[in-house]
Amino acid sequence: MAYEFAFPDVGEGLTEATIVRWLVEVGDPVGLDDVVVEVETDKAVTEMPSPRAGVLLHRGGEPGDVIAVGEVLMVIGDEGETWSPPAPAAAGTAAPIVGTLDEGDAPLAPVGGGPQALPRVRKLAAELGVELAAVAGSGAGGRITEDDVRAAAGADERVDRVPLSATRRAIAARMEQSWREIPHVTTYGEADAGALLAARRELAAASGDRVPLEALLIGAVLPALRAHPEFNASLVGDTLLLRRHYDVGVAVDTPDGLLVAVVRDAEARDAAGLAAEVTRLATAARDRALRPDEMRGATFTLSNIGAVGGRFGTPLIPLGTTAILSVGRADPSPAVVDGELAVVRRFPLSLSYDHRLIDGALGRRFLAAVIEGIESARGRQA
Repeated sequence: MAYEFAFPDVGEGLTEATIVRWLVEVGDPVGLDDVVVEVETDKAVTEMPSPRAGVLLHRGGEPGDVIAVGEVLMVIGDEGETWSPPAPAAAGTAAPIVGTLDEGDAPLAPVGGGPQALPRVRKLAAELGVELAAVAGSGAGGRITEDDVRAAAGADERVDRVPLSATRRAIAARMEQSWREIPHVTTYGEADAGALLAARRELAAASGDRVPLEALLIGAVLPALRAHPEFNASLVGDTLLLRRHYDVGVAVDTPDGLLVAVVRDAEARDAAGLAAEVTRLATAARDRALRPDEMRGATFTLSNIGAVGGRFGTPLIPLGTTAILSVGRADPSPAVVDGELAVVRRFPLSLSYDHRLIDGALGRRFLAAVIEGIESARGRQA
């Protein structure tokens, strides 16, 4: 008997995903837990396995289609079996409700018939001035997709309309929420980079491997976090939770946007262990292979914008934390050292923190502790 597999909620608050790639064609056999399709969810590409052994009878969309939680993603049946989607209810006849649609979505078409489109697609069509009745739907069952609407709107315009990926939509939503809910303050400073860069060279020579700068920076920041627990915390209602573990988020630049991978229990790792874990996470992030739990639960975040040529910035605080440190590129610059003019390399530092919990004086004390940690890095790593 055919098994209708509805797309599940595979992440916190997930309402939809984009189909990336089918690994099985309709009519092909599949085994239990064989990967059938890849979907792009919140910041990750997730493999969806077959819920039973059998034959793939139906695909709930094609690459690029958006599927909502609760919609049929695939149908698995027996050899020789056929399956057809239920016929739409006639006008005036109540249809059974199958699954749920996100955020108040209504039926695909008004009572009495009409173009098949979700409310968000109708809203987009109204914004772009597209008449849905004149659009041919390319989605499952003739459904009109957002891409169909954008293609219709772009036919008479000299613009390229590029739909946001699920990753970019998730980033945009979280950045907007962070900026809306957290009163940000950013303070700036500089740290002599000599000791930390020397420690990096020594560690690389000893291990024979490339050492990511973030590994040394995490080690340099940990003493400041221990001394100032307000920066390794989260605000829940009227309660400040001071974390006694240090799960440091590391921002990774990927082709799909900036992802934050989490180094668990950073305080329990030595410099070599931090280097290995940061390297592993960064590789997984760029390969879209991070697990959901490897992108959640950071207690403090470090962003090495120097890796892409940046210096100072105004980093946004990730939700659920109280602070983020951005470290810029340490370019050689003139400075007075012990009364003499010299050329030195300094890290530009930008610290953003939640002003509801941390005032300016505490922010400066924490940044001073970070600078001390960076400038004494060589001694600790030796």
